[in-house]
Amino acid sequence: MPAKKKKLSPNAKPRADRPHMPGYGLPTAATTGLLPWSWAEQRLKKSHNYWITTVKPDGSPHTMVVWGLWIDGQFLFSTGSKSRKARNLAKNPNCVVSTEDAHEAVIVEGTARVADVPTRRRLLANYSGKYDWDMASMENDILSMKEPVFAVRPRVVFGLWEKKFMETTTRWMFH
Repeated sequence: MPAKKKKLSPNAKPRADRPHMPGYGLPTAATTGLLPWSWAEQRLKKSHNYWITTVKPDGSPHTMVVWGLWIDGQFLFSTGSKSRKARNLAKNPNCVVSTEDAHEAVIVEGTARVADVPTRRRLLANYSGKYDWDMASMENDILSMKEPVFAVRPRVVFGLWEKKFMETTTRWMFH
């Protein structure tokens, strides 16, 4: 019988360590200077634009800019049901989400799933406060599941702070 996957608590703290980056000269054993998870979450919450990379059926990448929200330990975004992103995620849920500021980059490698109605309600309740964008005309389609809202759960997250790259480059692992 296959092992049951643990459901992650939205408040679960990931394990921090150094990423494996041969040739960059990062400390290999020291964990001094690792960034706290709160550093990544602050940037995931405040980013205005996010880059999302999905996988096309032929295995090639597709990257696009989206608006979204970091809520309850996951990245939420909506898109059209016929968009390349939605079609890609329907076939392969693996994706990468990155914040807009490369000087203080946060890169999330994770898995997207179609969000349930309570999660969609949280997206709708918080969206206009961040983007000054009225989602009222889309609310019925979003809540009826006609149009997709995706929730991306992280597997691994990288934090790259250009100003202190050597001392602080961090990888957070989610188990």
